[in-house]
Amino acid sequence: MRVMTTIPQHDLRQVPEAARQIEAKGYDGITTLENRHNPFLPLGVAAVNSERLQLSTGIAIAFARSPMTVANIGWDLAAASNGRFVLGIGSQVKGHNERRFSAPWSPPAPRLREYAQALRAIWNNWKTGEPLNFEGAHYRFTLMTPNFTPEPIACPAPPITVAAVGPAMMKVAGEEYDGARLHAFCTRKYLENIVLPRLENAMANVGRPREQFEISGGGFIATGADDEAVDKMIEWVRMRVGFYGSTRAYWPVLAEHGLEDLGQKLNHMSKTDQWDKMTGEVSDDVVRLFAAVGRHDEIAVAIEDRFGGISDSISDSASSELRGSLPGDVIQDIQRIPARFTGYAGQG
Repeated sequence: MRVMTTIPQHDLRQVPEAARQIEAKGYDGITTLENRHNPFLPLGVAAVNSERLQLSTGIAIAFARSPMTVANIGWDLAAASNGRFVLGIGSQVKGHNERRFSAPWSPPAPRLREYAQALRAIWNNWKTGEPLNFEGAHYRFTLMTPNFTPEPIACPAPPITVAAVGPAMMKVAGEEYDGARLHAFCTRKYLENIVLPRLENAMANVGRPREQFEISGGGFIATGADDEAVDKMIEWVRMRVGFYGSTRAYWPVLAEHGLEDLGQKLNHMSKTDQWDKMTGEVSDDVVRLFAAVGRHDEIAVAIEDRFGGISDSISDSASSELRGSLPGDVIQDIQRIPARFTGYAGQG
């Protein structure tokens, strides 16, 4: 199993030392998020200050950017990192697209399927010189002149992974992408009964081997050096579970455990501005459905119980503000947990 973590995104001057420390500790890679800050810029800095780490966006918001813009960024990051960049994209929700990014909205699954196809068509043009002639329902790319064609790169074009929550996106992920980035609001039962069968069925539709498809995430990790640190992380997870549980889109996860009433209660509390009281509705048992919990000396076993056989990579950090701090020997213990994923198609 691969172990990822985050880096500071608020200050690019902190990235070089952070990347070197993360690499020295033995982490497999760095993942950036698109919340307050751009997800690509820190990876450019990390690329030239590391030698081994995988560098991935987890995720960059797709519809706010043209595939051509993302293709250009991905190409440059692949070159700077000697092929260590993995593009992770997602749709975000309608309100954020229309009101935060002023981006047109349409059903995300068919559009994200086309997005990946467009990226690969652009990269193929740059790699082989074959004419660019992509015409879809949402995107059209038919012009590429030498003046705008980037220099060749020695490595393959980046793998593309996608955030997948609902059944339509799980189907698109398995059929069109190199990996699925699962939401943290998942339980093991939901992963086993719903997520994994849908992804495996989609992969089977196109003859993709499971070993070339990476499943990332799918839950929280609450750990620390001592019980007090673990308790603090449990409270943070409890708050996130209450927040996500109030949203109807995530209720199928609760339904797997007969917790529909909890979702409805949290939803009512969110609408009546009782945000400060929602956390109290999430019991310890519910928290542990969503998280691997334990001190550093316990967490590898907890992660195997919670994620083993399903997730190929996990992150010990939920945000660039709550950065992970696993000791090197614990990272090695987690890395020894068997995983199905062995590598992206065409990579090495």
